[in-house]
Amino acid sequence: MNTLDQWLLEQSRSGRDLYLMLDTDGHLDERTALVIELGAHQYRSLYVGTVANSLAQTGPFLFQMGTVKHPVIEALLDTPERHWGWLASASNIDLDVLVSHWRDRLIVGERPNQAVYRFHDNRVLGRALTFLQPEQRADFLGPIASVCYWQADQWTVTDNPDPGEHPLPLDPAWLKTPTPETVYSNVQFENTRRYLIREHTDALARLATQLNVDDWLWGLIQTARLWGWQQPEQVHFLLTQSLQTPGYLPPKAWLPKPEEDSAEHFERVYEQVLYWQGNAPV
Repeated sequence: MNTLDQWLLEQSRSGRDLYLMLDTDGHLDERTALVIELGAHQYRSLYVGTVANSLAQTGPFLFQMGTVKHPVIEALLDTPERHWGWLASASNIDLDVLVSHWRDRLIVGERPNQAVYRFHDNRVLGRALTFLQPEQRADFLGPIASVCYWQADQWTVTDNPDPGEHPLPLDPAWLKTPTPETVYSNVQFENTRRYLIREHTDALARLATQLNVDDWLWGLIQTARLWGWQQPEQVHFLLTQSLQTPGYLPPKAWLPKPEEDSAEHFERVYEQVLYWQGNAPV
C-alpha cells in the first residue's frame, strides 16, 4: 500500500473528514466540476472577502469531501506532478472555521507591499512543513489534523501535534522558510505575469504583436535581479515603464553607472523618468 492509500485508510479509521485544497489556476475545469457536483455547503473560495478578492476566481478553493471516490478527485490524485494542491483531514470542524484559519494566513507584508502567501501550493506547503519545528506546525496547520501532499516526487504526510484553533503569531515562523533561487524566480514570474494580464491588458496585447510576452517578462525579471532592484516597487517600476518604451526594453540611459549602488541607480532612473513625464522640477 502506497503512502497516499495508507494515509486515506488511517483518516477513515480515525473518523476524520477529508478536505481538498485546490489551486484553481491551471485547474479551472476540475474546480468547476466539483463546485457543480458537491454543492455550495461543501466548498469555499479562500480569497473571497479578503484584500485578494479580485483574484477569487483564479485563487484556491477548499472542498470538504465525503470520499475521494470521485472521477475528478481520482484524476487529480493520479497526477500529483501537476501541483494542484493538497489533501487534509480534520475532526468535527466546521468548514468556515478552516477557511477563517487560512484567510488569516493569506496576506503577508504591510501596505503597499503586501503579497499573497501561496499556502495552497503543495510545494510551498511542503517547504514550510520541512522547515518548521514540530511544535511550530500547530500554529500553521490550525484545526487540520494531518496533511498529505506531493513533495520531491513522492507523497508525503505531516501530522499536526496539536490540532485546534490557533491565533496567528505576531512573527509567523513559516514566513522565514528559505526559498530556493529558482523557485523564487518562477513564483515571481507567475505572480507578475498574472498582474500584468489583469492590470495592463491592452499594453501587454500590443507588446504581444511584436515580442514573446514570456521571454520579455523573464528577461526583465532577470535584469531587475542583475541591477539589484528587488523591492516590489522597483520591479513594478521597471516592468510598467518598459511597457511604454520603444522596443519595450529599458533605454541605454537606464544602465547602471560604475559608481552607483542599486539604490542610487534606481533613484536616478526614477527621477529621470519623472522629469521626462513632466512630473518633476528641472
